[in-house]
Amino acid sequence: MKQKDFLLIGVVVFISGIMSFMLSKYLFGAPDNRQEKVEIVEPITAEFSTLSDKYFNKNSIDPTQVIRIGENNNNQPFNKQ
Repeated sequence: MKQKDFLLIGVVVFISGIMSFMLSKYLFGAPDNRQEKVEIVEPITAEFSTLSDKYFNKNSIDPTQVIRIGENNNNQPFNKQ
């Protein structure tokens, strides 16, 4: 390559760099335009508040309790008998 080729490549790189910088500011906008308002979420903690008496009281049905209907003497229900 000749000395003039290096100069030409340098000028092209410089001009394309400036043009891409200006074009990127036009496409992506200023930092003021990139701000977004979001709601703030409370962090998760290991602390539990007292449960509402409306839903959890001494007269409520306990959904975690095992419900048995009739006698079940079959200890292995999936084996063929």
